[in-house]
Amino acid sequence: MKQFNVTGMTCAACSARVEKAVKQVPGVTGVSVSLLTNAMGVEGTADDAAIIKAVTDAGYGASPKDGSRQPAENAADPLADRDTPVLRRRLVWSLGFLLVLMYVSMGHVMWGWPLPAVLAENALAIALLEMVLTAIVMIINQKFFISGFKSLWKRSPNMDTLVALGSMASFGYSLWMTFAMTHAQLHAPETVHHYLHGFYYESAAMILTLITVGKMLEARSKGKTTDALRSLMKLAPQTATIIVNGKEQTVPVGQVKKGDVFVVRPGESIPVDGVVIEGFSSVNEAALTGESIPVDKAVGDAVSAATVNASGFLRCEATRVGEDTTLSQIIRMVSDAAATKAPIAKIADRVSGVFVPVVMSIAAVTFAVWMLIDPDVGHALSRAISVLVISCPCALGLATPVAIMVGSGMGAKNGVLFKTASSLEAAGRVQIVALDKTGTITSGEPRVTDVLPADGVTEAELLRDAAALEKRSEHPLARAVMTHAEGMELPEVSDFRALPGNGLTAVLDGNTLAGGNLAFISGRADVSGELRMQADDLAANGKTPLFFARDRKLLGVIAVADMVKEDSPCAVRELQGMGIRVVMLTGDNERTAQAVGQQAGVDQVIAGVKPDGKEAVIRQLAEAGRVAMVGDGINDAPALTRADVGIAIGAGTDVAIDAADVVLMHSRLTDVSAAIRLSRATLRSIHQNLFWAFCYNVLGIPLAAGVFAGLLGWELSPMFGAAAMSLSSFCVVSNALRLNLLRMHDARHDRAIRPVELPHIELPKPAMTRTMHIEGMMCGHCEAMVKRVLEGLDGVLEATASHTAGTAVITLSAPVDEALLRKVVEDEDYTVLSIE
Repeated sequence: MKQFNVTGMTCAACSARVEKAVKQVPGVTGVSVSLLTNAMGVEGTADDAAIIKAVTDAGYGASPKDGSRQPAENAADPLADRDTPVLRRRLVWSLGFLLVLMYVSMGHVMWGWPLPAVLAENALAIALLEMVLTAIVMIINQKFFISGFKSLWKRSPNMDTLVALGSMASFGYSLWMTFAMTHAQLHAPETVHHYLHGFYYESAAMILTLITVGKMLEARSKGKTTDALRSLMKLAPQTATIIVNGKEQTVPVGQVKKGDVFVVRPGESIPVDGVVIEGFSSVNEAALTGESIPVDKAVGDAVSAATVNASGFLRCEATRVGEDTTLSQIIRMVSDAAATKAPIAKIADRVSGVFVPVVMSIAAVTFAVWMLIDPDVGHALSRAISVLVISCPCALGLATPVAIMVGSGMGAKNGVLFKTASSLEAAGRVQIVALDKTGTITSGEPRVTDVLPADGVTEAELLRDAAALEKRSEHPLARAVMTHAEGMELPEVSDFRALPGNGLTAVLDGNTLAGGNLAFISGRADVSGELRMQADDLAANGKTPLFFARDRKLLGVIAVADMVKEDSPCAVRELQGMGIRVVMLTGDNERTAQAVGQQAGVDQVIAGVKPDGKEAVIRQLAEAGRVAMVGDGINDAPALTRADVGIAIGAGTDVAIDAADVVLMHSRLTDVSAAIRLSRATLRSIHQNLFWAFCYNVLGIPLAAGVFAGLLGWELSPMFGAAAMSLSSFCVVSNALRLNLLRMHDARHDRAIRPVELPHIELPKPAMTRTMHIEGMMCGHCEAMVKRVLEGLDGVLEATASHTAGTAVITLSAPVDEALLRKVVEDEDYTVLSIE
């Protein structure tokens, strides 16, 4: 996706206009414009120049974004709040002249406050003073008129157009009344003071000043929504100390290249991602993961940019620099999420696109109707102006993006990264969470849980011989035994043999050692009934019992298990407390899977699922409700893609996982419930904002038009309409900022949705393979013939023939009679020797 900066947008109608213009460019397949960050993302093959031209023709400015996400030391902060200081200066000057204007127009004319004699006795002088003061306020706020009339000329009116028309109408009518006053001064001097009550100069100035107040408050609040992203960008170190020709040299971080060696002293920030090649230290990774406890780093361990070296001296080799560092990827995810649009925002976008023209039409109709009811130009104009200035498309346009920005930033600070606005919205609607067992519910690293020596054998003796035997094995269970025996002096074995799927044998001091499952050991040693029962109990609890023997004498049993993480049961309970069904997927056998599932407390266990079968399970679960799949993001890629929300847990420093929609920076399962909790809170904020924005306009416009004047006597002056418009956007942004107060890991206020009924899952039957030994195949044509006749049978998925090996390996989806297999091959004049 190409990223652009867009200038000149002031309201939701502007962003809708830009989006519409760019969509019409040939080659553009998708476009998303963010009023909040003044950014635009464009998908497709369109040329940058054509995109920029489309934006320019629409009356706005555009430029490609700089590829760097980390600003240089002296570069301008791309997220800096530049609007608030400008608006504050405009507001101060506007208020100064407005107060004088209000004293003259309201204080003296209506309430008789004193004025200098030169003014008090000269009504025309008062009128001219009001006109000059109003003109000064209009010049101070000329941006409204420039933007408003420019966009009107481009046939894309925006909020500034409404403000400019309302203010200009008030000023124009008052100016006409001023000329009428000069005529009265000559022909009917006694009526001159009456004209002072028909001026709307103060309304014109007040409208501009109040809108400026609202714009300043809105800009200030919008600036706070990017605080999280700005704080991430500030974490980026500006310099690095690299080794050049054996000497230390301090260079800007942008000059560090992959493969450079850099050093980090205690208290310094790590400049780029790398791997430790010398030294030992503790590194505070709170900036990236939210974990306050420092992590020990030794030779071979990975380190990430923006983390802080807490204690020792480290020498590291740069592995990822610039845009590839973990920090840059986090920043990109947060900013991209803010640049995309959530599906819920489409309604507001459609309304914003036609809002201003509709309001202008309503104002015109209002003026016409009131002229028919009561031919008082001043009153009719007041009603029309009120309609123009109370209408606020900004509240509609900001309702969704400000909540998305605050929500995604809040997640990033807590190690939860949403890739898009859609994923942030979808996570809050999840009804079923499917958890991969290994590495998600469990630690993913088998550990020894029980050591049961046989009669006459000590625990140390059992561990020593078992570890000596497992020392040569590469199996994960062997590593668990080795880790448990760490620190013991282990003898060397000889004649080591590994029998796949069965066990191990070796010779130690002339004695034969054996280790493996019960079936393997039963033929090499006598296993007592008591140990068999204990082994059965261990297996029932999800543990794998390993039996060991020496010279046909049983040494004992060591149980190994992939342990359930401490926080897994709590995380599952939190999800269930939200009304979410929790399903565990695993390739383990039913017995082990049920034991782990019972410990974790999940609602349903689906065992025997192969990696390529998880996607089919997710598809079946999706028939019952919206599904989130939680996995490691690599082996589970098809399932993560198939799910409504793919969540990669335990990504560590590898946050660029394409298959996942949400990336969790550390291996806490409770972050899944935290992500859903944050998403739900964001959705609530969006719903509240949209409700307020729609209700404000639905009620405010008729009130301003005077619809309730005859029934209830309610009327709204243009000044109060402008004040209401100013506060509407401010209220929407302030409501979104409340998300910063959310405690993501606090489950006390969770609300449960109605749980869905989980479907019965049918796993795809595993394919069967048979090998046929065939005599008579001489060449490739023979292979093709055998392949063709075999694949023509029902139940045969694939057949692979080899004339050199004299075999045909067939893959079956269902059992096929051997006689039929033999017949179709022998009918082609080949001889089938055997079928395995």
